[in-house]
Amino acid sequence: MATYSIFSTNPTPIFSGSSSIQIQDPLSNNQWLGCISLKMKPMHLRRSNGCRLRTRAALSDDLKAFEVPCQWYNLIADLPVKPPPTLHPQTFEPVKHEDLSPLFPNELIKQEASNERFIDIPNEVLDVYRLWRPTPLIRAKRLEKLLNTPARIYYKYEGTSPAGSHKPNTAVPQVFYNAQEGIKNVVTETGAGQWGSALAFACSLFDISCEVWQVRASYDQKPYRRLMMQTWGAKVHPSPSSITDAGQKILQMDPLSPGSLGIAISEAVEVAGKNADTKYCLGSVLNHVLLHQTVIGEECLKQMEAIGETPDVIIGCTGGGSNFAGLTFPFIREKLNGKINPAIKAVEPTACPSLTKGVYAYDYGDTAGMTPLMKMHTLGHDFIPDPIHAGGLRYHGMAPLISHVYELGFMEATAIPQTECFEAAIKFARTEGVIPAPEPTHAIAATIREAIQCRESGEAKVILMAMCGHGHFDLAAYEKFLQGNMVDLSFSEEKIQASLAKIPKLVP
Repeated sequence: MATYSIFSTNPTPIFSGSSSIQIQDPLSNNQWLGCISLKMKPMHLRRSNGCRLRTRAALSDDLKAFEVPCQWYNLIADLPVKPPPTLHPQTFEPVKHEDLSPLFPNELIKQEASNERFIDIPNEVLDVYRLWRPTPLIRAKRLEKLLNTPARIYYKYEGTSPAGSHKPNTAVPQVFYNAQEGIKNVVTETGAGQWGSALAFACSLFDISCEVWQVRASYDQKPYRRLMMQTWGAKVHPSPSSITDAGQKILQMDPLSPGSLGIAISEAVEVAGKNADTKYCLGSVLNHVLLHQTVIGEECLKQMEAIGETPDVIIGCTGGGSNFAGLTFPFIREKLNGKINPAIKAVEPTACPSLTKGVYAYDYGDTAGMTPLMKMHTLGHDFIPDPIHAGGLRYHGMAPLISHVYELGFMEATAIPQTECFEAAIKFARTEGVIPAPEPTHAIAATIREAIQCRESGEAKVILMAMCGHGHFDLAAYEKFLQGNMVDLSFSEEKIQASLAKIPKLVP
């Protein structure tokens, strides 16, 4: 297979830092569309056999497609039916700006309720984004070959960020807006540790202190995620902890509780609510978080257009839903406009199947019932999933906006057990080289299912997959799988029904 590297007219590479590029090889059709230096001098492509090929003069124009997007996209503006409002947990009336101000800075509250189609990304945020954005769109040709499928598989890889996942896409703007208002402390929760890592990274750039409640199961399974947060200056607590009322209550009921995102949210929200100099940051679920992640899909649209491909199927894992929304929402816009018509598929763990087994109802976003009520697909706010290795997917509810899109019929959902996911991850790692985080292994497993169906039907579909992060700090999970010690964990129907019985009963 021919490979290329980019040089100026002398042998010294013209780029440094985060700017890099690999371009389609016209002989092998092997695509890797990645970061582009926007201050390019005349260049040549050098093939590995020593040949030099002059790049087209149009490079400077064509590569504008790979600039970092300057705006976030708000899907709400284009939906035929607007999503239900978020409700105050005491009055059950729609929340007002002042209700959210103890937790969030003003600009994020505005974004949460915005109906604007596009929202400008601040230059200070773009400057940080350019450390790793645009992220690459890669064709998984070796995986295609292994599966002997006519399908063409692409993945949008977010593991190139400093934290190794998509999470800095929203961590950076959230911290920036807090810094603008003079906030000095932020608190949050984290499941797999990716969000906590991203927030700690962002806080280190804007000189804000960061405190993280990490779900106990993840805290124990992934010590290096904790160390990443601490390296960037964050203080990290296992959740449930003994330093909050919410945590103490859980520990009294179950001293060995593995924790959950709902519990960790309760702890972080409690601390933010009690301290006027502290705000709360959330890594998924809320509208403004999903908004920030749409840089993924906006980039990907341009990248796919540049190689003349249109996805027939788009697949992503879902826990809270930010990674899935980030890739799919701009494509849903194009679908609503009649330009494309891909099948859009969310994949969740069988141990925490909020879309496929939950109910669509108003529920709290946290276990203690301190957050506003959101209409979403939920398993019940006190549902505590089994400690699967995909800690970032162990959330009782789905983002309200994704839940609404699902109810409108614009997407599908399925649940896959973790052993099938890790089997898929091993195939992916041994063909494409990337060791995935446990969360996107769900998307890989669904993609492999889709590709095998194409092999059986002979359809040459284009499959686009969200690869939200690498698994370099999740190797204990891979060790468990490779040693044959991983088992499938599922939900208990009785457990879910008991949890659903505690959902607030609202009069229609």
